[in-house]
Amino acid sequence: MFWRGVLGYLPVNLVQAGAGFGAILIFTRLLPPAAYGDYAVAFSVAALAHTLLLTWIEAAMARFYAAEAEGPGRDALFATVYGAFAALGMVTPLAAAAVLAFAPLPPGLKVAVAAGLVAAVARSLLKIAQERRRAAGDVSGFAAIDMLATGGGFLAGALFAWLGLGAAAPFVGAGLAAAGCLVLALPSEIGPARRGRFDPKRLELYARYGLPLSLSLVLSLALASTDRFVLAAFTGEAAVGAYHAGYTLSNRTLDVLFIWIGMAGGPAAVAAYEAGGETELRPVALHQSSLLTLVAIPAATGLALVARPLAEVMVGPALAAESARVTPWIAFGAVCAGLSTYYLHTAFTLARRTGRQMLAVAIPAGANLALCLVLIPRFGLEGAMWSTAASYGLGLVVAYGLGRGCLALPIPWSALAAAGAASALMAAVVAALPDWGGLPELTLKAAIGAVVYALAVAALNPAGIRTEALALVRARLRPAAASAAE
Repeated sequence: MFWRGVLGYLPVNLVQAGAGFGAILIFTRLLPPAAYGDYAVAFSVAALAHTLLLTWIEAAMARFYAAEAEGPGRDALFATVYGAFAALGMVTPLAAAAVLAFAPLPPGLKVAVAAGLVAAVARSLLKIAQERRRAAGDVSGFAAIDMLATGGGFLAGALFAWLGLGAAAPFVGAGLAAAGCLVLALPSEIGPARRGRFDPKRLELYARYGLPLSLSLVLSLALASTDRFVLAAFTGEAAVGAYHAGYTLSNRTLDVLFIWIGMAGGPAAVAAYEAGGETELRPVALHQSSLLTLVAIPAATGLALVARPLAEVMVGPALAAESARVTPWIAFGAVCAGLSTYYLHTAFTLARRTGRQMLAVAIPAGANLALCLVLIPRFGLEGAMWSTAASYGLGLVVAYGLGRGCLALPIPWSALAAAGAASALMAAVVAALPDWGGLPELTLKAAIGAVVYALAVAALNPAGIRTEALALVRARLRPAAASAAE
């Protein structure tokens, strides 16, 4: 299930990567620096509201679908989850109306925040239907809808930005795309939801599991966005825009990789643990953590090596130089955050100890707030990126320590050693290449660095990853070759 998902979700993440980088490329050029800063602040506000109100419902579908047997139990899951959404989903548009009517914000920021809150409703409803598909192993169904929502949302947002909608444009595009995709996603959900009965006891179970998870994600978002609010208070929106652009270059690159592997690893881990406990879980978890390590460490190293030419290509001229300074520090933080969120935190969700996960996030979130308040007033942009890197590093250590008390996940030591050695070799080779600037330098260093790293890892073959990958590719190609021969 894991390796099938890794291959099946690859197109989804290619589209997500294209939309993520395209957003930086397009929005930093179509939006003035101050408007892009408004978008960054509004994005953080909308994400916090969505996570606090609705994410726990999405998490219930993801975690309990495999645990419920086909029939009345699973129908009750549908009825309870969608019933809870029907009640809470209306809170977000009401909050948007309150922002428009009463919030003491600049007009552009006010409209952007309201648009982000409204878009969250359609996106959350689509996410519930998508989590059901992912939990059921419906890779193709998930992939088709997700690519339409992601790609369509980006294109629509770019169009609205070109038409002059300002900081609200990305949210309007994403919301309309999600609403359109609901036409495809909801029909398969309606039947089970109608057959089932809303169950208050199940809702209580889902809330006990999901609300601490939502609160931990709120703390994660606070950890990821505190620096922007403090920067806005002490340095202004233009600095926030530069920081957000550099942050997104690093974080989005690595997040796409983590989400890709997590899309396959999460459902596979739940299915293995429900079927056979820790014995069945161990090989699945080791595969996931090895692949995460072997992909994330070189990606972060590569981002640090090409920060300047990458910013020159991807970010508007007004923000490029400052953004390049941010990228290497956030790359380190993003690796720590991704390994924590998409691997170490699995111990809490599988053991249903999400309260402990909230603690694992609260500690680095509190540290980040303290560091931002101390460092940003004195050092500005540098203080923000130092605070973020240090806080995510602390979060990795805390997640490992607390997670061991819930479920002992294996640590991929051979993959860590191989990724470190191959990345060091890649860095040495790339550092020796000429600094041409812009796209030529970026293309040269990215291509040669990728080849050097891939050859080094293939030679080392940590955890038998090369052997398994080749066997999987051969298995996928064999039916195609047989069909061609016929």
